[in-house]
Amino acid sequence: QVQLVESGGGLVQTGGSLRLSCAASGGTISNYVLGWFRQAPGKERELVAAIYNSHSTFHADSVKGRFAISRDSRVNTVALQMNSLKPEDTARYYCAAKFRGTDSWSNWGQGTQVTVSS
Repeated sequence: QVQLVESGGGLVQTGGSLRLSCAASGGTISNYVLGWFRQAPGKERELVAAIYNSHSTFHADSVKGRFAISRDSRVNTVALQMNSLKPEDTARYYCAAKFRGTDSWSNWGQGTQVTVSS
């Protein structure tokens, strides 16, 4: 089972940028689909972005054109570059993984808080 640890959250002003990083251990990330979820207070957790392989990614409509997911298999990390941040992006962001061929996101990090001030 892969273990995930996020870093890079913080407080930023509207229009600013942050880069979240997720370090994986205990497994090779190339065997997994990796994703970033977020959950704001009082809201359901939502999938923000996912990466299936080097050439196949998903980004939610709400972040398309502003956020970009990437991974570096050499160092077993997955990143989320967030630009043009808005107050509505404020949430706790979670890195998650699911083994290829399975349906459920079975591995989760502890999350990192992102707060965007207006």
